Amino acid sequence: MKKVRVIFSPEAEEVYKHLNEISSTSKIDRSILTAINKKVELIKANIHYGEPIAKKLIPDEYKIKYEANNLFRVELPNFWRMLYTLTEGESQIEIIAFVLDVLNHKDYNKKFGYK
Repeated sequence: MKKVRVIFSPEAEEVYKHLNEISSTSKIDRSILTAINKKVELIKANIHYGEPIAKKLIPDEYKIKYEANNLFRVELPNFWRMLYTLTEGESQIEIIAFVLDVLNHKDYNKKFGYK
């Protein structure tokens, strides 16, 4: 079985760090942070844990910037979403789950062009 490593993009890392900083004062942010940590473990156990997003719906930003040709969505508390793509690692014995974004519902709708 291939080893699974979860890596955050700079954008997702920034949101994760921000949630970490404010989680001690905000119950909602703490629940989102806890959910992210749990979902990362679930992705490590099952790389296809998230809901697949149709290739035609993958935002161009992800295709261009990260060469993403697959995308999975994970639901988080308070209508937040975590988006990740799967790639092969540097060796044939590793799979990378690359977290592209962690965003709230409003930003998610904007990114996918929903009203």
